[in-house]
Amino acid sequence: MPKFVILDRDGVINEDSDAYIKSPDEWLPIPGSLEAIALLTQQGYRIVVLTNQSGIARGLFDSSVLEKIHGKMRAAVEATGGRIDEIFFCPHGPEDGCACRKPKPGLFRAFAEKYQVDLKTVPAVGDSFRDLQAAQSAGAQPILVETGKGARTLARHPDLDIPSFPNLYAAAQYILFNAR
Repeated sequence: MPKFVILDRDGVINEDSDAYIKSPDEWLPIPGSLEAIALLTQQGYRIVVLTNQSGIARGLFDSSVLEKIHGKMRAAVEATGGRIDEIFFCPHGPEDGCACRKPKPGLFRAFAEKYQVDLKTVPAVGDSFRDLQAAQSAGAQPILVETGKGARTLARHPDLDIPSFPNLYAAAQYILFNAR
């Protein structure tokens, strides 16, 4: 049975922006994140990214630009020795009422259905409270990183009873150390 790790994108893998990541040039990896993905990949984990991309609904970019952003991300990960198996994204805005926009668990369920995975065994790394809510709602194992919105999430929810780490590399080491 393959082992998976779910990652949010903005604020976990790459620098986040309140103005959205609207072009490949704006996509900048967080130090250590590419190495973290490579470490997990080399230890036999399959990496799946689940990401809200409401910039599409807001008209800030279209799906072809998103593909280019993801192409840059995949190339950067591969150049470091890692691999992203698949990217699931929600193109909807907060008012659209879809089932896939985190904090709803739709992206998690789509991943679980496609790969026939029991989410109880899957770590899900995010930086926002909605990432954690979606993971918990879907039955995955939420992990918080303090990059992106993570420090703010921790400050607003100091009673969170989930593992939290300064960055994705530290979270990857935890996942490997605590592998079942």
